Amino acid sequence: MPGIGQKISQKLTHHFGSEHLALMALKKGDFKQLTDVEGISEQKAADLIDAAKDANTFLATKEAVRLHKSIMQHIASCANNNVTKENIMKLQPAKELVKTRQNLIKKAMETNLEIDGLKRLNKVKTRFKRVVVSSREIRNLEPYCRIIKPEDGETWQDYTVFKEVTWVGERGPLEPPAGWIVVPETASETEILPEFTLEWFQINEKLLRKLDELTKQDEMKSEIKKIQVEGIISYLDQLRDDEKITQLKDIKDQLWTMAKKLETDMQKEVDEAMSDVNLKLDGSDMLRALQDTSTLQRKLKQQTSTAISKAVENAKTVFNSFLSPSGMHCPEQAFSSTWPTKISRQIMDQMDQDLEQIINSLLAQKRTKLSKQLAPIKQKCEIAWENLIQLDMWLTVGKWARENNAIIPQITSSGFHIQNGRHLLIGEKPDPISYGMGESALKEDRQEVTLLTGANSGGKTTLLEMIAHHFILAHMGLPVPAENAKIGHIESLHVLAKAGGTQSAGALEQTLMQLAEVVSSPTAKLILADELEAITEPGAGAKIIAGMLEAANKHEQTCMLLVTHLAKDIMDATNLDLRVDGIEAKGLNKDLELIVDRNPKRNYLARSTPELIVKRLVQRASGSSQQVFSSILERF
Repeated sequence: MPGIGQKISQKLTHHFGSEHLALMALKKGDFKQLTDVEGISEQKAADLIDAAKDANTFLATKEAVRLHKSIMQHIASCANNNVTKENIMKLQPAKELVKTRQNLIKKAMETNLEIDGLKRLNKVKTRFKRVVVSSREIRNLEPYCRIIKPEDGETWQDYTVFKEVTWVGERGPLEPPAGWIVVPETASETEILPEFTLEWFQINEKLLRKLDELTKQDEMKSEIKKIQVEGIISYLDQLRDDEKITQLKDIKDQLWTMAKKLETDMQKEVDEAMSDVNLKLDGSDMLRALQDTSTLQRKLKQQTSTAISKAVENAKTVFNSFLSPSGMHCPEQAFSSTWPTKISRQIMDQMDQDLEQIINSLLAQKRTKLSKQLAPIKQKCEIAWENLIQLDMWLTVGKWARENNAIIPQITSSGFHIQNGRHLLIGEKPDPISYGMGESALKEDRQEVTLLTGANSGGKTTLLEMIAHHFILAHMGLPVPAENAKIGHIESLHVLAKAGGTQSAGALEQTLMQLAEVVSSPTAKLILADELEAITEPGAGAKIIAGMLEAANKHEQTCMLLVTHLAKDIMDATNLDLRVDGIEAKGLNKDLELIVDRNPKRNYLARSTPELIVKRLVQRASGSSQQVFSSILERF
């Protein structure tokens, strides 16, 4: 199922007792039980319920889905980051969440707090050097390290070629080599690969510190519990090397530099010590030196040995002081006692390797210990971060509501009344419209089936879309762009866009079947249809629509608003006492734009006024085209 990975699958199965029972709960929409599952937020529960239904039944037509997407994009444009935009676009109508969301957004509308720099927590992508030797399969760790299943007869000694090893199960070393971890067969993945947990915290450290920063802001007082992880800063501070490891790393990094410096200093010290020394040779000494050069060598050594020994001892003292934090000592053989004094490269290489081994051993011990402490904190951090992202989503919706003077609507049993509602997506400052139908409307507007007539380009389609936006937002628990609004609860929204032209017999039959199913269904719904008559010729269209209106009128929980140019024909084709509203065009202004009262007049059959469009064309056209339009205008 979309939205369900291995972890959530395991949690749901464990909570409900079996996969079958978990699926039953999802399909029943058992919201309360789902939110009781550890790690599943209210929003996640709603998303899973929607996924189990395979489709959101509220947005019942493609046009309803399009309008939902367009209004959510408008809200998402207020977001400071992509993750919040994505979350807003995922929001769907969910009756279980309306009151909860309304309460969250009421608080969000009262604060100007904005959270910057949010994104999804980083995922571990590193492949670690550690080799895991295990007889059981550990598939979850395969992307992150090498896992070897030992062959019969193999022992842990066969794997000493690897520096970092986790031995899982029996027959491991009693005293593990540096960099090794020995764990029982039942060990958790955290114990087997401690580097994974530490890496996760390291790559997310900046983001997790943001949680702590936000809890210190006054505006966050009511939300602190949702985003606070107790002691998170102290845990994050432990990710850094402790003093001992830092000292050892510094010593290792400076080892060769120190060795070369001491070598230079010794030679300089001997040279200075010997600068005032004179070697006296009498004649017999010279003759013996000619006969046996070793005699001269001995005399030279006698004169220099004291200076060299002193320089070597001084160098050892400095070197031991340098090595002191590591617990290591300078080997006697590290410095040559002959001239020129030098440091043994072989011994330095060995000391470098020994330091690395000590560091790795300490790091392995720290990783194992710290990963055990951090493992249970990781899930708390993930939940807190998800709550922060959710909070930012509601803050963004609150910001959008303030910027667009949107209000929390009253959810009623049926019908609607919108006072000074606005269509926010028409690309210009919208005229406020007041309109209503059904039980929630003003006393004179409580009819449940209505025809909407009037001028071309007068705003009939815009009004339908505005009503659809208000119903979509209200059923999501979000504010609506109006001065006041009562929105009746419905199970589905059917928005039928203006047809592209007369349909073929097969297509017409399919359309009529779908319409019949919609209007005859007893469920609570709102049908907003734009020039439905375009599916066939006008005479037949009026009769078909009349039949559909009569079917819809039989169900008290159904409201149907139909934009039409065939109002008179439809009224003639039915015995219903239909309400007919009209948007009237009064003329053209100096810019040749229609002068229209966008608020429909009640019980008023408005004309399409195509003559105003032709009149505008007469003014805008020239030459022979103007003559054509002038001729047409004379016919009205």
